[in-house]
Amino acid sequence: MANHLSDNYDMDYGVPADEMPDTTQGQAFFIATIVIAVVLVCIMLVCGVGPVNLTNLLIANLAISDFLVAVVCCPFLVNYYVAKQLSWDHGLLLCASVNYLKTVSLYVSTNALLAIAVDRYMAIVHPLRPRMKHQTAYCLIMGVWIVPILISIPSAYFASETMYPHSTTRSNKIFCAQIWPVDQRIYFRSYFLFIFAVEFVGPVLTMALCYVRISQELWFKSMPGFQTEQIRKRLRCRRKTIMVLIGILTAYILCWAPYYGFTILRDFHPTLISREKNSLVAFYIIECIAMSNSMINTLCFVSVKNNAVKYLKRIVLLRWRSTYTVSKPADEIIDVQTSCIPVIEEIDCIPLK
Repeated sequence: MANHLSDNYDMDYGVPADEMPDTTQGQAFFIATIVIAVVLVCIMLVCGVGPVNLTNLLIANLAISDFLVAVVCCPFLVNYYVAKQLSWDHGLLLCASVNYLKTVSLYVSTNALLAIAVDRYMAIVHPLRPRMKHQTAYCLIMGVWIVPILISIPSAYFASETMYPHSTTRSNKIFCAQIWPVDQRIYFRSYFLFIFAVEFVGPVLTMALCYVRISQELWFKSMPGFQTEQIRKRLRCRRKTIMVLIGILTAYILCWAPYYGFTILRDFHPTLISREKNSLVAFYIIECIAMSNSMINTLCFVSVKNNAVKYLKRIVLLRWRSTYTVSKPADEIIDVQTSCIPVIEEIDCIPLK
């Protein structure tokens, strides 16, 4: 097999093949391997187990996309980055599939977060307008998936296996990545700018505007009439929910902005970083940080929205009482049992069903 990677690297970045840095050598790559291994394993544990507690429709779709990455992509990525140290041994089909699923998951997560923000905006800022019907909700969910499935096709089509020399073992390793032909550079840059606008800048600005307007409504607008305890409780619940969602948006920006920034620098000004030995290692760490956003989402929604730990404690307490408190009246035991079931108001802090 020809060394396509060397050719593309030379033509695209202006670096002679014999001056290509060996990425897998040095302390930087060793540290990067540890970081990547820890992040990927955490993603598999958190995103692989966390979604079983989710009941909300839009949040569940977001969790499903993260779950697919955790159970399908991450094991191959651990093998590629950590075990084989940047050598792909699973064939072109799996190389394309893993790249494709990673990309689809990212865009599904972005679209789901955007849909949640718009839904919260409509429910809080315009509460008198009719909520979406079931058919509309299902169409929205289909759009959350169909758009990423379509716009991610190039990530699978241009995925390739390319050999590159390994100086230590004096053998070739196989590089699995999305590599566009050099003569289609203008198409790639146009495609990337389209993705950057549609799946990052646009959603981030829209979500930010939604939450700014929601915050004005919840914190800076006086409520008319007498506020009952139930109204105050619901207001506190909504404020807590919005704070969580704002935190999730902030984490999304902090995780993905470095990835998009590095990609823009690499693809539009390649000579600035192409000769740096650890530039590729830095990209792998940045990519890993970006992927960890799915883990942050799952932790936030499971621990805060569903109060899984609190309900688990209630179940344990219920069993302890039913075992050792046999002298209590039957109506008290029933009351304890029903208290373990989350009330509707608590579930509907994010009413997206």
